[in-house]
Amino acid sequence: MKIIMILTEAVSLFKNLLNDLIGKRSLVYLLILAFAVAVASGFMLYILDPNIHSVSDGIWSAWVTMTHVGFGDVVPISFLGRLLSATLILFGLALFSLSTAIFSVTLIGKNLDAWGSDVRQIEQETSRIETDENKILHELARLHERMDALEKQLSSGVSKDSK
Repeated sequence: MKIIMILTEAVSLFKNLLNDLIGKRSLVYLLILAFAVAVASGFMLYILDPNIHSVSDGIWSAWVTMTHVGFGDVVPISFLGRLLSATLILFGLALFSLSTAIFSVTLIGKNLDAWGSDVRQIEQETSRIETDENKILHELARLHERMDALEKQLSSGVSKDSK
């Protein structure tokens, strides 16, 4: 039973994360950029390298190189093809770094939203306490004035009695 509850909670968290990521424009832009670079680089590999026999092989080689999978089934053999592949390796590193940053921001943002809600509740409670404190201080000031007035009356009554 405990495992089912844990799995249910994990699936729920995963769904929430996916919903949050779908709304991120930066992730969409990053994926579009990755596909565009793969297609453009694949076409360039097809033109530059004699070992790449079709555009689809070029796109496949570019995608596999960018994702650091490296199946080795389609490999550039020319200097320019290898240079382009080396550039794709560096682009893949940047791609993974940016996607990791987007995931991190999404996860941290959820925690900040929860934290912000807690802070707002604390601010409301603090405001309520300050209002109550001001009422108490006002009442103390009023009581102090009444005590001063009573002391004056007593002191004036004592001085009349002593005469």
